[in-house]
Amino acid sequence: MPRTFAPDALPPEEALARLREGNRRFVLGDGSALRRWHPGLTDQPSPFAVVLGCADSRAPAEYVFDQDLGDLFVIRVAGNIVAPSLVGSVEFAASEFGTRLVVVMGHTQCGAVAATMNALTLGGGPASRNLRSIVDRIAPHVQPLLDAPGESDRGLGAAVRANAIASARELRHASSALQDLVDRGRVAIVSAVYDLETGLVTFHDEA
Repeated sequence: MPRTFAPDALPPEEALARLREGNRRFVLGDGSALRRWHPGLTDQPSPFAVVLGCADSRAPAEYVFDQDLGDLFVIRVAGNIVAPSLVGSVEFAASEFGTRLVVVMGHTQCGAVAATMNALTLGGGPASRNLRSIVDRIAPHVQPLLDAPGESDRGLGAAVRANAIASARELRHASSALQDLVDRGRVAIVSAVYDLETGLVTFHDEA
């Protein structure tokens, strides 16, 4: 991992502050990100954060955090699941660009999480084995909500939050390379949920 210790890599706490400020601008409608091609995109990229988010068309990370093209290394997959190729993508960003902050971001009204909840409560599930592979990765993250006694929150919002937190935890331990970087404080992996109604991103664990 030759570039992991790049001296100019933005520290996780500063990267997280930059995301928070960008999201604030997004919520207020003050966004200034270019969001368009420009000649500088041919230069070597230096993304300050990785965002592993859902593929939902309503949750584009560059808009949500008001960042220019090239600022974020974005990985999108239904349900923001953690699978080998996605772990490899995070490893690539950490090694090739020295990116030190990774955000696993779910969002409200997530269809993949809703489908998983339905499969767990009603039985059955997707007929396609490919769709089933997504549900199977989310299910262990939300099953404890359904098994919890008493008046615990078992709604979709709680499930989205639980899935994001558990996916971030899973990613931390998904490879020896990432685990080593996290243990040495070189990389921080945090979870977040983007609210489609308000635009606000809430971080559930800090760098």
